[in-house]
Amino acid sequence: MNIPPRLRRAVVRLRRDVLFIAAGVPLHLAPPLLFFWALTQLAGLLDGSSDAAPFVLPAPMTLLVIAGYGFTEAQRWRFRALCGVDLPRLRFGRTKRQFGYNWLVGPLLGVLEFLLLALVLVALTAALVLVWVWAAPWEWRLAHRGFTTTASYLTVLGLLALTAVPTLAAGLVRLENLVGRAVLGVSRSDELAQRVEDLTESRAGAVDAADAERRRIERDLHDGAQQRLVSLALNLGLAKATLTDLPPEAQEVIDAAHREAKDAIEELNNLVRGLHPAVLDELGLDAALSGLAARAPLPVRLRVDLPADLPQRAAPAVEAVAYFVVSEALTNIAKHAREATRADVTVTRLGGILRVVIADDGVGGADPSKGSGLRGLAQRVGSVDGTFRMSSPVGGPTMMSVELPCPM
Repeated sequence: MNIPPRLRRAVVRLRRDVLFIAAGVPLHLAPPLLFFWALTQLAGLLDGSSDAAPFVLPAPMTLLVIAGYGFTEAQRWRFRALCGVDLPRLRFGRTKRQFGYNWLVGPLLGVLEFLLLALVLVALTAALVLVWVWAAPWEWRLAHRGFTTTASYLTVLGLLALTAVPTLAAGLVRLENLVGRAVLGVSRSDELAQRVEDLTESRAGAVDAADAERRRIERDLHDGAQQRLVSLALNLGLAKATLTDLPPEAQEVIDAAHREAKDAIEELNNLVRGLHPAVLDELGLDAALSGLAARAPLPVRLRVDLPADLPQRAAPAVEAVAYFVVSEALTNIAKHAREATRADVTVTRLGGILRVVIADDGVGGADPSKGSGLRGLAQRVGSVDGTFRMSSPVGGPTMMSVELPCPM
C-alpha cells in the first residue's frame, strides 16, 4: 500500500514529537522529585523522626547538584538526537542557567508533557472503547443494555482528541525549543564574544599564511631567478673580459647586456628584500633594521632595545610588520620629508609590547588621510592588532609611533 508523502511526513513528525516529549518527562520531573526527597529527609532530621535521615540526606543533595549539570547534558542529547537542535556545551560555572532550567523551567515543561501523554493515553482508550466492550463477555453486554450509545460518544470524543494531539505536540515541541535555546543556548554577548574570538583567530591565520607565502616567494626568487641572473651576469662579464677580438659593435652589445643583468640583479635584490628579508629570520630584527639604516639615503640613528632575558623573540608576523614599517617610513622621509637631514628610529620591547618610533627633523605637514602609503602602514599595523599614531605639525618634527602586541 502506497502511503501519500504528506501523510508519511505527518506520521514521522508526530512520532518524533511524541518521542521528544516522552523523553523529556523523566528529565524534567526527576529534579523536583529529588528535591522533595531531600526535603522529607531534612524534615526527618530536624524533628528527629527518622534515624536514617543523617545517612540518607547526602544522597539526594548530591544528586541535586549533579542534576544541575548532568541533566543539562541529557537535554543536549535529547534536543540534538530528536529535534536536530545543537545546544552549546555550557561550562560548569554556568550554574544559574543550568539549575534554573532543570529546577524551575523544566518541571513546568514536564507537567505539560505529562498532561499531553495522559491525553494521548485517555484518547486512545476512548477511541477504542467499542473494541473493549465487544471483547467483554456477552453476559456483561446483556446486563448493560444501551452501552452502544455511550461507547459511540466516547469513541467520537477520543477520535477528536487524537486529531488535536499532533497540533498540541508540535506546539509543545516548538515551545521547548524556544525555551531551551533561550536558557541553555549561548547568550547574545557570549555569541558576539565567540564571534570576535573566531574572527581574531582567522585573521591571525590569514596574516601568518600571507607571511609564509611571502617567505616562499622570497626563497623561490632567491634560489631560482636571482641565481640565474647572477650566472648570466658572470658569463657576460667573462665574455667581455675574454673576447677582446670581437668587433666594437659586438663589444658594446655584450657590455650593455652585462650592465642590464647587473641592474636586474639589483632590482631583484630590492624586490626580494621588500617581500621578506632573509636576514630578519636568520639574525633577527636588530640586524635587519641595521641593514635598512645603512642603505638609507640620509643619516639614520638607530637604537634597538630588546632585552636579552626575554623567553623568545616576537612572532615572525610582528617582526615583519615592524621591519616594513621602518622601511616604508625611511622611504617616505627620503622622498617626501622636505628639509629633513636625519631620522631617528627607536625600537623597544616592554613586556608584551614592541614599540617602534620613527622621527625626522623635516618641516612636517604629513597627513595620513591624504597618503595611500601611510594608510597602508596603518592597515599593516592593524592586521596584527597593533596601534598606529602619527604626529606631524606644520614646521615639524614628524613622529610616527607604532605599538605591536607580543604575547609572552
